[in-house]
Formats: sequence, structure tokens, C-alpha cells
Amino acid sequence: MHSASRMSMPREAIPWLSFVSASAQPPLSVRFLLSYSDNPPFEERILTEYPSRIVFVVSVPFVALRYPEFVHSCYTSIDMPSLTRTFRVASHLSRSTTKTYFNFSRSFSTTYRRNEINKIYSSPAAAVADMQSDSTLLCGGFGLSGVPDTLINQVKDTPSITGLTAVSNNAGVVGSGLGLLLESKQVKKMIASYVGENKVLEQMYLSGELELELTPQGTLAERCRAGGAGIPAFFTPAAFGTVVQTGELALRHAPDGSVAQFSTPRDVKVFAGKSYVMEEAIKGDYAFIKAWKADRLGNLQFRLSAQNFNGAMARNAKTTIVEAEHIVEVGDIPANGVHVPGIYVDRVIQSTAPKNIEKIVNARDPADDSSAASALGKGDTASKRERIVRRAAKEFKNGMYANLGIGMPMLAPSFVDPSIELQLQSENGILGLGPYPAKGLEDADLINAGKETVTLLPGASTFGSEESFGMIRAGKIDLTILGAMQVSAHGDLANWMLPGKVKGFGGAMDLVSNPSATKVVVTMEHTDKKGTPKILKQCEFPLTGKACVSRIITDLCVFDVDFSSGLTLIELADGVTVEEVRSKTGADFKVADDVKPML
Repeated sequence: MHSASRMSMPREAIPWLSFVSASAQPPLSVRFLLSYSDNPPFEERILTEYPSRIVFVVSVPFVALRYPEFVHSCYTSIDMPSLTRTFRVASHLSRSTTKTYFNFSRSFSTTYRRNEINKIYSSPAAAVADMQSDSTLLCGGFGLSGVPDTLINQVKDTPSITGLTAVSNNAGVVGSGLGLLLESKQVKKMIASYVGENKVLEQMYLSGELELELTPQGTLAERCRAGGAGIPAFFTPAAFGTVVQTGELALRHAPDGSVAQFSTPRDVKVFAGKSYVMEEAIKGDYAFIKAWKADRLGNLQFRLSAQNFNGAMARNAKTTIVEAEHIVEVGDIPANGVHVPGIYVDRVIQSTAPKNIEKIVNARDPADDSSAASALGKGDTASKRERIVRRAAKEFKNGMYANLGIGMPMLAPSFVDPSIELQLQSENGILGLGPYPAKGLEDADLINAGKETVTLLPGASTFGSEESFGMIRAGKIDLTILGAMQVSAHGDLANWMLPGKVKGFGGAMDLVSNPSATKVVVTMEHTDKKGTPKILKQCEFPLTGKACVSRIITDLCVFDVDFSSGLTLIELADGVTVEEVRSKTGADFKVADDVKPML
């Protein structure tokens, strides 16, 4: 009887439907009626078209079941019942018995019914249907790990979306990730820390087709985090004394290759005797996020190093759209396993794009020396590099936390004494980095800062890029070993750019930003391929950091660096003389009283 009474009036005929469309805060009775639909397709449409109402749905099951005449009066009333009238009627009905009162009261629990919240969209096309051109798009990922390829592919297939400002650590590679949107000319500006091997981006930038705002990786992560936390700007030690701080970074080139626009100089302030650079937060209109698991409430969980920039960006944008590998039931993600709470997420779709690996690197077979040799090069080059790497391994001390740069530094752990236990940190969000995986055991969600496949040691942890660089800037890392193009006699470092080529800063500017707490060691060949010294009075290439390098290890010798007094030769390679070192060094240096052999 009650059911028949409620079904007597088709939903499409309800006179207050237009009011729901126009009202930002529908009256309680409207919310009550929405929670009891006899026409599921109609209710589905209401919940889809007015998702903002879902959060405020109040169910009154007792009244709906026991007083259908009240429901019917709401259905047929031409004048919209006021909130006051609704409460008055509800109050009157609830006085009949104590039991009725408690049933009615309990129905107003804010946690009683939540199935009205459903952020899952049926397709990528539906999720980006209202995406506007000339928007700022935050895109998670590091290399090809944790990249929202399903959503990126959908934007590529929607050519009406143009003029995007894309914010990402890097812009993918040619033919994959954001590289697709660069090729389709849907991106007008990139904000990134690293260009890497993306030749399309490099060419578009140098020819004036694309504006590029290079940002230190840790600063980029923090700008995204700050934007999502309501912090308009912050001060960081990274990039002080570089072109980022002075405003000499080329943002845009003219077609003839000349610089058409330079970056804006940063404000500098001194705290406790140390200079810091002010950076403004980034605010996104949209964020594309890749998650391992998501539920209909929008709760997210990431897997291993695929978290990277995804967490900070998910918390930032006006509209956060997530593609998840697994869409699970509410409660399947434990409360302490939720990496991003659903309050930050607006839409969720099923991820369908395959996961890619940029650089597959496998553990060398102990019985096969050829794999080790290939990593170091060939012939005389391999001999020089092995000498450098073996010496660098002596820098590790028991209990150290260390970060290793791309190239030779990553090979140093292979030569560490087994009695030494250290924890290797990777700036893309790993502490407890293990060796390269055996062939066939590679994991797309587990890469290092060089985008190479890796493993984890027992007790390892993974986290977001913003936390990783917090560790770095705070001096929690004891040692960082980096490659270099040039080092000055007073410890200035240049390792991010060669004339005519654009690679980007990566995380180096952050890694060298606290030299009083983190020892910075450079490993490099003493001269370049033309025999030109790489240790100079002053660096000729753009700086990564000023007065930051404490030790230089080359194929010829080891220098200690004092930021005030300069270089001191402390070790020599076998067969190398002081005179040879002087002839191949572009700066004066002192010789220690007890020069030791390198190995």
C-alpha cells in the first residue's frame, strides 16, 4: 500500500524539478525525496547532473515508510514546502511514540547513508567532457612511471582542447605521455624540471613554438604542494645564485633562436645567515592522476615509487581526475592506507593504458664481467670510470643516508664493502634503494631517479616527491654524489646545461642546497673529450649551485674543496704526478703534506 502510494506520481512530473536545477541549497524535503527514488534511471540522472547535492542528501526512512501521505503531499504540492514547514511536520510525526522519535532521530546520522557519493565516471571522455582550453593541467608521473596515460590519450583524441599549460616533472618521451600533447600542439607552455630525452620538447622550445619554465624538481614539488595547501609562496635554499634566482633563464625563444622572454628574478631573503629564494605556488585547474587503487568516494592508494608527484598534484587542482588500475569497494583500502583522502578527488575512471618502463636495467651476472664493463664504457674510458667509481665507494660510511646522481654515482654501491650498511635515497620517493632487478623481474612502479628499474631492500619505504625533497633540503641526507660538467676552485657546480642543449635541472639544485649538512661529492673525468679542463677558477656554464662541492673525484686525483681558500690535492691515481694534474687543471691548488694513493 505504501509502495503503491509513493509510485502513483511519476518523478518526471514533480513540479520542483526546475527548482532543484536552480537551487544551490535545496530544502530538506527535496533532499529527502531524492533519497527515495522509485525510478532508478531518473535518480541516476539527478545524481549525475547535480553531484554537489549528493553530499547533502538527508534520508528520512522512518517517515517515508510509515507516512506515505506526507510523501505524497510533497510530490503533489505546487508550492515548494519550506525548510521550516518540513521540520515542523517531521517534529509532529516524531512525537507519536518514544520508539518513533528514536527511529526518526537516528535517520539524520551523517554517516548512515553514503551511497549517494559516487565519483566514478563511465569513461575518460565523460571525465574530461567539460575540460576547457587555456587551462593549467597538473600531470602526475616521473619518467614513464605513474603517468595517467589513459587521460592524456583522451585529451589527444579531443583536439578542441588546446592552449594548455602543462605542469609535470618531465614531459614524457616522444610518442608517450605528455609527449603526445606536445606533438599534437595542444600544449602552449610546459612547467617542468627535466627535459631529458624528449627531443620534440627541446626542439619546440629552442625554435620558439613552446614556452618552457624550468624549475628545480624539489621546488616544483613544493610549489604544487603549497598550491594545494593554501600557501601562496615560500622560501627555499635551492637555486640561490643561479639563473633561476637572477631571472636569466630563457622562457621563450624567437623563431631565429634568440631569447624572446626571460624569467622573472626571484626575491631573496636571509634567514639565520643563509640566503633563500622566494617561489610562488602553482594552482591547477585540472589534475590528471594515476593511482593503483581508488574507491567511489575518491580515496586513493599509490603503489611503490609511482606515487612521485601524484599525491601533491591530486591535492592541488580545482578538478582532480584520477585513473585507477583497480576500482575497489569502499573499505577495501584501509584507513591508514589511504594516501589521498577522497575530499581532494572529483572524478575516477578505470585506467586502461598499459604501463611502460623507460629504462630496463638488470642486475649483472657475477659470472659475466661484460655487463659491468658495458655500464662503465669501453677501453680506456671504462678503466678511468671504474677508478672513479671505486674511489667514490670509499665515501660511504656505516649508517649513512645517501643520494646518488645519474651515471657513474649509481654504480658506486656495487663496490661498497659488505660490512657497511647504508640507506640509499632516490628523489622520486624511495628510501632503501636496492640493486637492479634480475631479468624478468622488472616492475614499472619501481624505478630510480635515472628512470632505471630497481628493487627495494627489506625495511625500505616509498613516499611522494614533496616529502623526498623535504628530507633533502632539511639536511637529512648525509651524502650526495653527483656528476658534473664543471666545478670551480671554490666549489661552484655546473651540471645541468651545455650550450645548444637543454636537459633541465632535475633534483640537483635541491641536493646541493644545504652543503653544511649534506656533503656534496662530484665524480667526473678530469678533462672533457677535447682535453679541456673541467676544474676551473670559475664555471663557464650556468650554475647548479654556488659554493656547494666539498670533494672532487676524477680519474687522476682527489681534491678537497674549501669554499674560501680553494682546492687541496689529497690523493693521486697510480702513475699520475702532481705536474700532470697541474697541466690538466684550470685553477690553482695546494698540495697536501701527505698525498695518498686513490686506491
